[in-house]
This record gives sequence, structure tokens and C-alpha cells, in this order.
Amino acid sequence: MHDRDELYVLAVDLGTGGPKIGLVSVTGIAAWQTHVPVETTYGAHRTATQDAEAWWTIIAGAAKQAFAETTIEPSQVVGVGITAQWASTIPVDAEGLPVGDCVMWMDGRGGKDVRRSIGGRFGGYSLRSILTWLRHAGAPPSLGGDDAAGHLAFFAGAGASTGDLARWFLEPADYLSMRFTGVAAASPASMCAAWLIDTRVPGTCAYDQALIRRLGIDGTKLPPLMPTGSVVGTVTDHAALETGLLAGTPVVTGLPDLHSATIGSGAVGDFEPHLAISTTSWLSCPVTKKKTDISHSIATVPGVTPDRYLVVDNQDSGGRCLDWYRESFRTAFDDVPSYEELLALAETAPAGAGNVVFTPWLAGERTPISDRHARAGFQNLGLATTGAHLARAVLEGVAMNSRWLLEEAERFTGRRLEPIRIIGGGAQSPLWCQIMADVTNRTIEQVIDPRNANLRGMALFTARSLGLVQQEEIRGLVAIQQTFEPNQEHRATYDTMFEAFTKLYAAQKKLFRLLNP
Repeated sequence: MHDRDELYVLAVDLGTGGPKIGLVSVTGIAAWQTHVPVETTYGAHRTATQDAEAWWTIIAGAAKQAFAETTIEPSQVVGVGITAQWASTIPVDAEGLPVGDCVMWMDGRGGKDVRRSIGGRFGGYSLRSILTWLRHAGAPPSLGGDDAAGHLAFFAGAGASTGDLARWFLEPADYLSMRFTGVAAASPASMCAAWLIDTRVPGTCAYDQALIRRLGIDGTKLPPLMPTGSVVGTVTDHAALETGLLAGTPVVTGLPDLHSATIGSGAVGDFEPHLAISTTSWLSCPVTKKKTDISHSIATVPGVTPDRYLVVDNQDSGGRCLDWYRESFRTAFDDVPSYEELLALAETAPAGAGNVVFTPWLAGERTPISDRHARAGFQNLGLATTGAHLARAVLEGVAMNSRWLLEEAERFTGRRLEPIRIIGGGAQSPLWCQIMADVTNRTIEQVIDPRNANLRGMALFTARSLGLVQQEEIRGLVAIQQTFEPNQEHRATYDTMFEAFTKLYAAQKKLFRLLNP
């Protein structure tokens, strides 16, 4: 018999930038992990795809590598847990093999098909459609087509040449679960971005046929639903051969990264918030009731337990802003500063970055304003502006956007959200954490190993699903690495900068539509 700390989960966190794979103890301690980048292919007409077969090849190889590089035996792995970027769709055959590329969460080709099905004069929707979706699912599909509902509409419409080949349309986490088990299955959590489940009663585990008909899709190609936290199946002989796992190892239902981040942050109690600075950014917390704020694109989705919901909102550019700024230094000689160099440079600039404001809407925005046309920019540059000012302005601009979201999230929940646990690659930086505390005027708690919070969350979720960890243990299993209190000396500076930040969007809204039709 092994002690609990000697039992492990093969955890997978499939982000937009590629999969992380880890052997993580059932108490959330990573013994081994790796990350392999994957490219997104962008094309005309808002196309964004990835090769789903490449994901499996990477993950299978990494699992074997993990066993080769550690003393952990396959017999010590009690389960497989998969979390992934969501609102993406892979068309697969009856065996779970892709018949086309993964249509990513930023792919908007289905916009015309969605508008054809449910479009109208009420905010772009027909009155009956928007009322039905708000009442049943909590939010309507995006008219831009950039969610799972839009992808399903695309495969039933303009993309039917590929859609007709598919037996199932799967979210990334569910696709990978099927590669391990051979079983096509999903959960209310993993399918929440399809907006096809009636969430008025917590724990509902069935598709809403009225919504399926209204969207105009074939409901028989949706994966069967299982309760969140169920065992989908076990590792097949073939998957065992490819990964080095033991055949028969349980695989639990996959989770969107929002859900695994909630668990991996330890903020699992009612109204306990976490903030992610990953490729994208969001602020969420568990809540007890279904609710929607359509004007600010905030809603609730099925949570990590059947009796709770999660606040869902998303800002399309978070940590990717620093990636973009770093890449902007690239020259013909490929001289690119390291993240450490950029952060050290930013730290030499004063709070407020010399009154330079960076608006981080590189790919448009979703929350608290929904505007596909919005774009990023530096404002108020002068001859005295330095590279240090620009680097710090990027960090502060992302924090300003988070403050904008926080204000609406607190109105949505009806309470002050504090302390805020912070996760993601951006949360590794003490400077960025302090800026977040100063700009939002909230206590920020940096959890241990914030970059791998989703791997930790998936391991804890898998362990909880298998009865090895209790829900009430989870917060205490996630240690706090450092706490950041707001520096009140910066309060006036950041209040002024934030006022300018929000006014810049209002002033440029028409310009964005002119330049980005």
C-alpha cells in the first residue's frame, strides 16, 4: 500500500500554447512536468485551428518520458485528469480520431451560420432566441461564432463538408479523454460553452432539445453527458501501449481551464475569487445561483460540484500582451529579451509608467465590453518616454483591464471580492502581482507554483472524484507563496490612470469599427 503522497495523477493541461503534462500527487504536488509548444494556424475569415492529432502524440510521448525520468511506477498512477482551453471543437470519427483540425476558441467562421439561425433586431438576436437562451442556458451563443455553439453551427452550415464526416463534435478535454478510453463522453462543465444545457436546476445532465433545434444542429453528434467528476472509462490497451500507463487506469471527466484553475487556486468556497493571468485573463468564483449580465458579458456556468455555478467572463489578452511586447523587440538577428529582462526593465519605471497608458485589446475584447473591433495601443507617448515606461505600461494595462472586470464582477456577485488568489504564467512575477494589488486596491495572494495551477487543479479534481481527497480539504492543500497588499502611496496615480483607461475605449470605439470592419 502506498501513502497518499505516493499516489499520482497523470494530469494534462492543454492550453492554447500547447499541452503541459505532469505527474502530480493526489495532494497537488508536481513530481514531474513538461510543456511542449503547439502552433495555432491563422487564416482568412477569422480562421484559427490546431492539429489535434499532434496533441495526442505529444501527450503520449511525454507520459512515457515522465516514467523514464522519475522513479514513479505506472502502478502508482491512480487516474488521468485532463483540463483544456475550451469553447473549441474537434470533429472526430466513431473511434475518436480527428476528421479535421480543431476549430479554436478564437475562430469566428461560424458567425454567419449563428446569425442565420438566431439573428434578429434585439442586440443582433431574434427576440425569442435571446429570451430562450437567457432563461434556459444563462447566455446566448456568440454572434461572432467564436464559441462551441458557433463551431457547431459552422459544421452544420458552411463547414458541412467536414461536419458530415464527423460522428462526434468534442471539446479538447473530452477529445483527449476519448483517446485514452475510447469512450465519447462529456459533462455539463466541459460542454458549457455550447450553451445547450438548461442550467436552471443545478446538476442538470441533459441537453436542451429546444436550444438544439433553434441553433439548427444535429444533436445526435453531441457527446453523451455524464455528471461532472464521473469516471468516463479506463485506459485502453492501445492507449496504455502508447503512454506507458497501466490499462484499466480510470479517466475522469475533463474540465475547462476555468474550472481546473478554480481548484488549482484553492478558491473553491462560495464567492472565493481567483484571477488568472494566462494567455487570456479572467476573474471567477463559485456562486450559488444562476445569473446573467448580458450587457457586460458575465454569466454563470455549471461549476466544479453539481450544486454550484462558476462566474464566467473572459478577457482575450492577458499574459499574451507581454509575449507580444517581447516579440516586438525581435530584429533580423532574432535578439529577443527574456521575460526576466523585460520585468527588470519595467521595475525601473515609476508607478504610472510616466503617464503612458497601454490598452491591452490585441484581439478585441469580451468582458466587461464585448467588442471584436477593439485593438491595443500605447497612449500619451512623449519624447521622455523610455522602454522602461513601455514595459511597465504593458503590465499596468493588463491590471487596469482586470480592475475594469473586477468592478463589474463585484456588481454581479453583490459583494467585495477579496482576497484574490492569482494564478497563471504572469502571476510568477512579484512585480506584476504587486501592480495588480495596487491597481485593484485588493489583497492579492500568489499561490505556490502559479504557472502550473491548472495541472494541480486537475490532479486534485481527479483525486476528489476518486474519493482520495475531500472537497473541504482543497483550499488548505494549495499553499500561498506570497501576499501582496495595495500600496496606498500609488492610489491617486492609479485612480487617475484608470479613469483615463476607460475613457480611452469610449473615445476610440467608433475608430475601432472604422479601422477593423
